[in-house]
Amino acid sequence: MAEELKLFRTWSSPYSLRVVHALKIKGLEYETIFEDLSSKSASLLQYNPVNKKVPVLVHNGKAICESLVILEYIDETWKQCPLLPRDPYEKAKARFWAKFGDEKLSSSIWNVLISQGKEQEEAIAAAVQNLKLIEEQLQEKKFFGGEKIGYLDIAFGWTANLISILEEIIDLKLVDEEKLPLLSA
Repeated sequence: MAEELKLFRTWSSPYSLRVVHALKIKGLEYETIFEDLSSKSASLLQYNPVNKKVPVLVHNGKAICESLVILEYIDETWKQCPLLPRDPYEKAKARFWAKFGDEKLSSSIWNVLISQGKEQEEAIAAAVQNLKLIEEQLQEKKFFGGEKIGYLDIAFGWTANLISILEEIIDLKLVDEEKLPLLSA
Protein backbone atom coordinates (compact mmCIF):
# COMPACT_ATOMS: atom_id res chain seq x y z
CA MET A 1 0.00 0.00 0.00
CA ALA A 2 1.35 3.40 -1.00
CA GLU A 3 1.88 6.05 1.62
CA GLU A 4 -0.38 9.09 1.54
CA LEU A 5 1.57 12.32 1.83
CA LYS A 6 -0.14 15.69 1.43
CA LEU A 7 1.21 19.18 2.01
CA PHE A 8 -1.17 22.04 2.72
CA ARG A 9 0.60 25.28 1.82
CA THR A 10 0.48 28.61 0.04
CA TRP A 11 2.67 29.50 -2.91
CA SER A 12 4.32 32.34 -0.97
CA SER A 13 4.93 30.93 2.50
CA PRO A 14 8.66 30.57 3.29
CA TYR A 15 7.65 28.15 6.06
CA SER A 16 5.88 25.95 3.53
CA LEU A 17 8.90 26.11 1.24
CA ARG A 18 10.98 24.60 4.04
CA VAL A 19 8.81 21.51 3.87
CA VAL A 20 8.88 21.43 0.06
CA HIS A 21 12.69 21.55 0.13
CA ALA A 22 12.94 18.79 2.74
CA LEU A 23 10.56 16.54 0.80
CA LYS A 24 12.59 17.10 -2.38
CA ILE A 25 15.89 16.39 -0.64
CA LYS A 26 14.42 13.15 0.71
CA GLY A 27 13.07 12.27 -2.76
CA LEU A 28 9.49 11.91 -1.52
CA GLU A 29 6.40 12.21 -3.66
CA TYR A 30 3.52 14.17 -2.19
CA GLU A 31 0.32 15.95 -3.13
CA THR A 32 0.31 19.73 -2.84
CA ILE A 33 -2.88 21.39 -1.64
CA PHE A 34 -2.72 25.15 -2.07
CA GLU A 35 -4.68 27.10 0.51
CA ASP A 36 -6.32 30.50 0.25
CA LEU A 37 -5.69 31.86 3.73
CA SER A 38 -8.47 34.43 3.35
CA SER A 39 -10.91 31.51 2.93
CA LYS A 40 -9.39 28.51 4.70
CA SER A 41 -10.59 25.08 3.67
CA ALA A 42 -12.45 22.77 6.04
CA SER A 43 -9.57 20.32 5.63
CA LEU A 44 -6.97 22.83 6.79
CA LEU A 45 -9.10 23.74 9.80
CA GLN A 46 -9.58 20.05 10.57
CA TYR A 47 -5.86 19.25 10.34
CA ASN A 48 -4.65 22.39 12.13
CA PRO A 49 -7.47 23.49 14.44
CA VAL A 50 -5.12 25.24 16.88
CA ASN A 51 -3.17 27.67 14.65
CA LYS A 52 -5.29 27.37 11.49
CA LYS A 53 -2.30 28.04 9.24
CA VAL A 54 0.08 26.40 6.80
CA PRO A 55 2.17 24.38 6.40
CA VAL A 56 0.50 21.15 7.42
CA LEU A 57 1.90 17.79 6.36
CA VAL A 58 -0.57 14.91 6.38
CA HIS A 59 1.04 11.48 6.45
CA ASN A 60 -1.38 8.56 6.19
CA GLY A 61 -4.16 10.70 7.68
CA LYS A 62 -2.07 12.08 10.56
CA ALA A 63 -1.41 15.83 10.59
CA ILE A 64 1.90 17.42 11.55
CA CYS A 65 1.97 21.21 11.97
CA GLU A 66 4.67 23.89 12.25
CA SER A 67 7.48 23.86 9.72
CA LEU A 68 10.41 23.05 12.01
CA VAL A 69 8.44 20.25 13.66
CA ILE A 70 7.54 18.93 10.20
CA LEU A 71 11.22 18.96 9.17
CA GLU A 72 12.13 16.86 12.19
CA TYR A 73 9.25 14.47 11.50
CA ILE A 74 10.34 14.04 7.89
CA ASP A 75 13.93 13.41 9.00
CA GLU A 76 12.94 10.84 11.62
CA THR A 77 10.47 9.05 9.33
CA TRP A 78 12.57 8.82 6.16
CA LYS A 79 16.21 8.10 6.95
CA GLN A 80 17.71 8.73 3.49
CA CYS A 81 19.61 12.01 3.08
CA PRO A 82 19.65 13.03 6.76
CA LEU A 83 18.76 16.65 7.50
CA LEU A 84 19.73 16.87 11.16
CA PRO A 85 23.14 15.89 12.49
CA ARG A 86 23.19 12.50 14.21
CA ASP A 87 25.34 13.75 17.10
CA PRO A 88 22.99 14.89 19.93
CA TYR A 89 25.02 18.03 20.68
CA GLU A 90 25.18 19.08 17.02
CA LYS A 91 21.47 18.32 16.66
CA ALA A 92 20.68 20.52 19.69
CA LYS A 93 22.78 23.35 18.21
CA ALA A 94 20.93 23.11 14.88
CA ARG A 95 17.58 23.29 16.70
CA PHE A 96 18.79 26.27 18.74
CA TRP A 97 19.86 28.24 15.66
CA ALA A 98 16.68 27.39 13.77
CA LYS A 99 14.64 28.72 16.70
CA PHE A 100 16.89 31.80 16.82
CA GLY A 101 16.17 32.37 13.13
CA ASP A 102 12.41 32.13 13.60
CA GLU A 103 12.20 34.15 16.79
CA LYS A 104 15.01 36.72 16.74
CA LEU A 105 16.35 37.05 13.21
CA SER A 106 13.01 37.22 11.39
CA SER A 107 11.51 39.72 13.83
CA SER A 108 14.61 41.94 13.71
CA ILE A 109 14.47 41.99 9.91
CA TRP A 110 10.72 42.68 9.95
CA ASN A 111 11.35 45.63 12.31
CA VAL A 112 13.64 47.17 9.69
CA LEU A 113 10.78 47.14 7.21
CA ILE A 114 8.09 48.58 9.50
CA SER A 115 10.09 51.33 11.20
CA GLN A 116 11.41 54.71 10.15
CA GLY A 117 13.98 57.27 11.25
CA LYS A 118 15.86 56.58 14.49
CA GLU A 119 13.76 53.45 15.16
CA GLN A 120 14.79 52.07 11.78
CA GLU A 121 18.46 52.80 12.47
CA GLU A 122 18.19 50.83 15.73
CA ALA A 123 16.33 48.04 13.92
CA ILE A 124 19.04 47.88 11.25
CA ALA A 125 21.75 47.60 13.91
CA ALA A 126 19.86 44.76 15.63
CA ALA A 127 19.22 42.93 12.35
CA VAL A 128 22.85 43.22 11.26
CA GLN A 129 24.00 41.94 14.66
CA ASN A 130 21.72 38.92 14.31
CA LEU A 131 22.96 38.32 10.76
CA LYS A 132 26.55 38.40 12.05
CA LEU A 133 25.66 35.67 14.56
CA ILE A 134 24.29 33.57 11.70
CA GLU A 135 27.37 34.34 9.58
CA GLU A 136 29.57 32.91 12.35
CA GLN A 137 27.77 29.57 11.97
CA LEU A 138 29.07 29.29 8.40
CA GLN A 139 32.75 29.62 9.27
CA GLU A 140 34.83 27.11 7.31
CA LYS A 141 31.72 25.31 6.01
CA LYS A 142 29.99 25.14 2.66
CA PHE A 143 26.56 24.88 4.32
CA PHE A 144 25.37 25.39 7.89
CA GLY A 145 25.43 21.62 8.33
CA GLY A 146 28.85 21.16 6.73
CA GLU A 147 29.30 19.77 3.21
CA LYS A 148 25.63 18.94 2.54
CA ILE A 149 22.41 20.91 2.74
CA GLY A 150 20.58 20.09 5.95
CA TYR A 151 18.06 21.19 8.54
CA LEU A 152 19.60 24.55 9.34
CA ASP A 153 20.07 25.48 5.68
CA ILE A 154 16.40 24.75 5.10
CA ALA A 155 15.42 26.66 8.25
CA PHE A 156 17.39 29.72 7.09
CA GLY A 157 16.33 29.35 3.46
CA TRP A 158 13.93 32.28 3.69
CA THR A 159 16.69 34.77 4.47
CA ALA A 160 18.25 35.05 1.03
CA ASN A 161 15.00 35.67 -0.81
CA LEU A 162 13.16 37.82 1.72
CA ILE A 163 16.16 39.94 2.66
CA SER A 164 16.89 40.73 -0.99
CA ILE A 165 13.24 41.77 -1.46
CA LEU A 166 13.36 43.89 1.69
CA GLU A 167 16.60 45.53 0.55
CA GLU A 168 14.94 46.43 -2.74
CA ILE A 169 11.82 47.85 -1.05
CA ILE A 170 13.63 50.06 1.44
CA ASP A 171 16.66 50.76 -0.78
CA LEU A 172 19.11 49.54 1.84
CA LYS A 173 21.77 46.81 1.84
CA LEU A 174 21.58 44.61 4.97
CA VAL A 175 23.70 41.72 3.71
CA ASP A 176 26.80 43.61 2.66
CA GLU A 177 29.47 41.54 0.90
CA GLU A 178 32.21 43.21 2.90
CA LYS A 179 30.61 42.81 6.35
CA LEU A 180 28.86 39.47 5.76
CA PRO A 181 30.82 37.72 2.99
CA LEU A 182 29.63 34.18 3.74
CA LEU A 183 25.94 35.08 3.84
CA SER A 184 26.38 37.30 0.80
CA ALA A 185 27.89 34.42 -1.13
